[in-house]
Amino acid sequence: MQNGRRTTLADVAAAAGTSVPTISKVLSGRSDVSAEMREKVMRAVADLGYRGRAGRGAPPSARPAMVELVMSGLEGTWANRALSGVERAAAAAGVALVVSVAHRDDDAWLTRLLDRNLGGAVLALVDATPEQLATLDAARVPVVLLDPVTQPPSTVAGVGATNWAGGRAAAEHLIALGHERLGIVAGHRGHLYSRARVDGFRSAAIEAGLRFDETSVVFTDWKRGDAAERATALLTGDRRPTAVFACSDNIAVGVYDAAEALALRIPDDLAVIGFDDLPEGQWLRPALTTIRQPIAEMGEAALRMLLRIMAHPPTNSPREELATDLIVRGSTAPLPR
Repeated sequence: MQNGRRTTLADVAAAAGTSVPTISKVLSGRSDVSAEMREKVMRAVADLGYRGRAGRGAPPSARPAMVELVMSGLEGTWANRALSGVERAAAAAGVALVVSVAHRDDDAWLTRLLDRNLGGAVLALVDATPEQLATLDAARVPVVLLDPVTQPPSTVAGVGATNWAGGRAAAEHLIALGHERLGIVAGHRGHLYSRARVDGFRSAAIEAGLRFDETSVVFTDWKRGDAAERATALLTGDRRPTAVFACSDNIAVGVYDAAEALALRIPDDLAVIGFDDLPEGQWLRPALTTIRQPIAEMGEAALRMLLRIMAHPPTNSPREELATDLIVRGSTAPLPR
């Protein structure tokens, strides 16, 4: 708002040092705008809180019956499950679905999304910047974040899992088995869901009166090889844990690799619990105890939420968390006495 009045395209143009037609080009996903100017426009849109007319002048009912799923990548079981859930909900609603990939540090996904003039989008594990989200809001493109990577603005809807409760359940399971020396191989320390899982685990450990400090946690990039290196460092430290919480099943595979290299038997010498409940965890020997997050159901919920927002734009952006569950298999056992 500018002095109590609605922010206009002219205000954004003045702030960005360009013309109104250029602002319109950016918000329409046109490619004939330089990357530098597009960045200036997006920053001005975010700073001024500009929002265009709904559906670029069209009423909600006139919007195309097509939505987009933008994913950080299509490889792996997590992506496949998320995609299947979104597609299932879209098919049930009779809505066509476009799927695209958002590559890191690249605005191409945003310009494609704006250019298609779709009804809305689900962004799955896409770490959208405040400027990108503000640009979508300015263009009146409804968005739902599926498993937000970082804390989103309060104006953006989202669907995730009970990551904090899942982390706490992992610790409570290990503590109930008699383990007192606990460790965590976490994902990226800047990722919202990684921090929530660590915080939930830590809260249960501290509540149980166990020693748990920064040396008990190592961070990785979610990849198996790096997870194995970080787990090796944790397992060769002065106070080797008897149980490890891996903040994803893929990280857990890296923990298994480290344990094998160090001649540690799972679960006799080292109990391991993961997070996700992907099929890969059941292929391990012993099969992986894990915290299940309902990935496909989260995808369905995100698409249904998007359709509700498209039909009836809410005053406040909704947030939804689906429950996680402990799945006990062979990788955890009571601490040998």
